[in-house]
Amino acid sequence: MRLKDLEIFVVAPPAPGWGGRYWIFPKITTDDGITGYGECYASTVGPKAMAAVIEDVFARHMAGESPENVELMFRRAYSSGFTQRPDPTVMGAFSGLEIACWDIIGKARNRPVWALLGGRMNERLRSYTYLYPEPGKETAEFWVDPDMAAEAALRFVNLGFTALKFDPAGPYTIRGGHDPAMSDITRSAAFCKAIREAVGDRADLLFGTHGQFNVAGAVRLAQAIEPYGPLWYEEPIPPDNLLDFAEVQKAVRIPVATGERFTTKAEFATVLRTGGARILQPALGRAGGIWEGKKIAVLAECFTAQLAPHLYAGPVEWAANIHVGTSIPNLLMVETIETGGAFHMKLIRNSIRWEEGYVIPPEGPGLGIDFDEELARAHPYTGARLHLEMQEAPCDYSRPNRFEGGAPSSE
Repeated sequence: MRLKDLEIFVVAPPAPGWGGRYWIFPKITTDDGITGYGECYASTVGPKAMAAVIEDVFARHMAGESPENVELMFRRAYSSGFTQRPDPTVMGAFSGLEIACWDIIGKARNRPVWALLGGRMNERLRSYTYLYPEPGKETAEFWVDPDMAAEAALRFVNLGFTALKFDPAGPYTIRGGHDPAMSDITRSAAFCKAIREAVGDRADLLFGTHGQFNVAGAVRLAQAIEPYGPLWYEEPIPPDNLLDFAEVQKAVRIPVATGERFTTKAEFATVLRTGGARILQPALGRAGGIWEGKKIAVLAECFTAQLAPHLYAGPVEWAANIHVGTSIPNLLMVETIETGGAFHMKLIRNSIRWEEGYVIPPEGPGLGIDFDEELARAHPYTGARLHLEMQEAPCDYSRPNRFEGGAPSSE
């Protein structure tokens, strides 16, 4: 059994587009006709350029190889061009291809991927979602209104969720870490207060920031939201300041969570060594794939840290997260788009179950999903923008900042 053919789907979810502007799914077929699907989360270049990178990584490091030789192929890609260091674009391409290899291996063995990673540790996986507006009620105001957020929080808790994420702390700018505007601090505290009052102790609050702040600014904001008992403080500083995560964690009483923009175990190991985070959030379509995700989980276990795999992508990365999460003892929870996401679920023909706040691990071979190629081809991405983008304008200190979440209404 050898890896032979590659096809790439670049899919645009319909509005409101929860999960990003597009999703990239490589499909690999072996010489004996077994197919596997993966997902690449890296979005540092446009989808056409990314497709070319995926094709190059496959042809250079994987074509003709056994899908079982995941470690060998990883080392080839990781060492490509005399590098041997984290590269989000190359490793993002490899990650999606690697996930497809595990799908193939599981189908060849007629076993789910989690069974090949040490077996089932968790019968069901605790699930969390971002706060999203109700379908048909999307508005830019939702992302900056504490009362609307509280109403959404109660709706999701009543569905069964026991953890909810939100990020009202201001703009994501290309300028790096900044001090938050006082209005952003006030709004963040108001969000926490309103949501806590709405849900009481029925759900944990997960506070996201997406790397906006410098160390001092991150500490100031944390002090304002600490009274509401968030379970985590997500990515408080930019991901290129790995050593400074420890400075934030030492100064605040909320566990720091990070990792959605990290690539390979090397970056996760740095924050673990320095005490910079207690909760790791690898995006398996960027971090190196399923086997690298398992290694990150083992590293975390040695530091009594927990995993909460990140998802702001499509359903194949979600499936990969679930298989790794099923096999590890230090899983905290997995991210889900609402209760699975309407288009996400259609794209895999409802082959993953979400029940009362938990995801049920698939029992089918490989990733256990039924990927709908016809639907994927019917929704191609034809734009020129990136999956997610940061703004160039700096933080505004004279007027309240506005940020519309992952799918701006202006599009």
